[in-house]
Amino acid sequence: MIGRLVVIGLGLIGGSFAKGLRESGLCREVVGVDLDPQSRQLAVELGVVDRCEEDLVLACQGADVIQLAVPILAMEKLLALLAGMDLGQAVLTDVGSAKGNVVRAAQEAFGGMPARFVPGHPIAGSEQSGVEASNAQLFRRHKVILTPLEQTDAAALDLVDRLWRELGADVEHMQVERHDEVLAATSHLPHLLAFGLVDSLAKRSENLDIFRYAAGGFRDFTRIAGSDPVMWHDIFLANREAVLRTLDTFRNDLDALRDAVDAGDGHQLLGVFTRARVAREHFGKILARRAYVDAMNSNDLIFLANPGGRLSGRIRVPGDKSISHRSIMLGSLAEGTTEVEGFLEGEDALATLQAFRDMGVVIEGPHHGRVTIHGVGLHGLKPAPGPIYLGNSGTSMRLLSGLLAAQSFDSTLTGDPSLSKRPMNRVANPLREMGAVIETAAEGRPPMVIRGGHRLKGLTYTLPMASAQVKSCLLLAGLYAEGKTTVTEPAPTRDHTERMLRGFGYSVSVDGATASVESGGKLKATHIEVPADISSAAFFLVAASIAEGSELVLEHVGINPTRTGVIDILRLMGADIRLENQREVGGEPVADLHVRAAKLKGIEIPEELVPLAIDEFPVLFVAAACAEGRTVLRGAEELRVKESDRIQVMADGLLTLGVKCEPTPDGIIIEGGQIGGGEVHGHGDHRIAMAFSVASLRANAPIRIHDCANVATSFPNFLALCAQVGIRVAQEAQS
Repeated sequence: MIGRLVVIGLGLIGGSFAKGLRESGLCREVVGVDLDPQSRQLAVELGVVDRCEEDLVLACQGADVIQLAVPILAMEKLLALLAGMDLGQAVLTDVGSAKGNVVRAAQEAFGGMPARFVPGHPIAGSEQSGVEASNAQLFRRHKVILTPLEQTDAAALDLVDRLWRELGADVEHMQVERHDEVLAATSHLPHLLAFGLVDSLAKRSENLDIFRYAAGGFRDFTRIAGSDPVMWHDIFLANREAVLRTLDTFRNDLDALRDAVDAGDGHQLLGVFTRARVAREHFGKILARRAYVDAMNSNDLIFLANPGGRLSGRIRVPGDKSISHRSIMLGSLAEGTTEVEGFLEGEDALATLQAFRDMGVVIEGPHHGRVTIHGVGLHGLKPAPGPIYLGNSGTSMRLLSGLLAAQSFDSTLTGDPSLSKRPMNRVANPLREMGAVIETAAEGRPPMVIRGGHRLKGLTYTLPMASAQVKSCLLLAGLYAEGKTTVTEPAPTRDHTERMLRGFGYSVSVDGATASVESGGKLKATHIEVPADISSAAFFLVAASIAEGSELVLEHVGINPTRTGVIDILRLMGADIRLENQREVGGEPVADLHVRAAKLKGIEIPEELVPLAIDEFPVLFVAAACAEGRTVLRGAEELRVKESDRIQVMADGLLTLGVKCEPTPDGIIIEGGQIGGGEVHGHGDHRIAMAFSVASLRANAPIRIHDCANVATSFPNFLALCAQVGIRVAQEAQS
């Protein structure tokens, strides 16, 4: 790729960069520059570089890429020397942790930022230092942040990006100012606090006892105070503006903590401690899962589903996601303490939980599905400290927009790349009719910026298409709106919001397809037991129906009549499903579902049932493929804007497996028949991957399902439950 790479500064970072690229074979020659004669000698002996030069001009002659890996405050002198040389078309880049300082120094030295200078910062290190610690694998699976400017040459940026990726790094691009703010908070401030705490304690007369009896927490917190003092001295001076801003914010928070301790305010302390602990765990899980999903997607996580098998036994699938979301929202807005059992500890519901923590609600747990919410009342929310990140949860974003439209403060709702493609005008437009001020990205997509301080007025609204999320959003906004808010839906959708509002003591009027609320009431804390999710149960309902000789019991499943479309449709197809031990728990009906194998027949799915089974259609398509005759679905255009275009993706997969089907704009026509084996794709949609796993029960050859990583985030124990009941699907070993 390049002829000559020059690395100036052969410490751990510079040496590892040089050694990794030398071993990659991408550089014809790697030249090292260092002021220390012993480092130059070791660099050649250890194979870090091909040769070393003491003279900077000689080293840089004919260079294609020059990496500046010197201490941050030595950068100004180095850049001044380089500015006086003829560097030709060489690309310059660096590894400093304070990018603003590097950019200012380069502009001063060169009389403007060189277009072929790409500032960079690898977030990697080691307890060891010096050229002898050089490690060609040091940057593998570590972040490298590049901070190009507007004038940065695109080809130069691409080259530096590719060099780091060749070393196995995860490369991201960021603005200079944002980089320095992030590093000030995540790296520089912790080091400053560790140095300061150890110094403060060491100066006290009883310092020997303090260090003699220091527990593990002290040692862990202060470990980084053993870092190189000179290096950190340089960093703090180089990035002082961003460090000071972060330090001032922390000092204000520390003063608030001191006041809480002084006043004996246990509630305030519990709020800080629970937010801190769970924020660390929550965002750690999101990042770990995202890294896992990204890695698995790049390696293509595959499910191998072998044909045959029959189901037996008793299982309980995870808790209902819709009810878990709403329990957090209404519990937070209630007066008093709400206890939740059976909470779904999946990424989407945890995003809702974290959002309310960010808005000042003290929430304990979740621990084994138990959550304790210390409600703040309808008017007790506080501004989040920054944008509210909701991952991939469309439910969180749409329902929260209704609540936040009525608050006195501004809010910004963001999500991952998948959520950022989902349409939000379906909630934003009617909220605007109520008086909300909402800004979105192009075509009504996230992020959503919701301006506070606007009084909402009640609205009479007829939904253009059936959507429980839109209905719930408007009803939640109606809790604050002047007058009555009335929502009429063209077909029934899940009514968890209406039921739960009543459970919290709030009056809701339901007349057929119309639900209404008026402002002025209060939510009173209650106890909620979340039933098992019928959407998760659907995969096993279909599996036991199509696998000959199967008999399975699914325990404690929610059978809310607005959610049982999957049962109604399967029964119309001839499925043998019995509801046993029916009861009501926390306002929601539940039952054990007893299902036996049966011969299914194709049907025209009644359109009034479509909204009641909208999330279950991928696996219902599999039931249709196993049925005798033709199945026709109409009125399901909503399926085209889910996590994937579920109509097209399922049609593509079924056709691959030899099933005759024809997608239509709002549905599909499926001819039942023999399912073959083959390669299908999940397209990052967990329901697609799980539906084709179920299809293997009636296949005549194995089905390999690509892109299945998201199953782990949405239904973590799916494969374990499959193995328990007799479905022969497992993750394929990576080669």
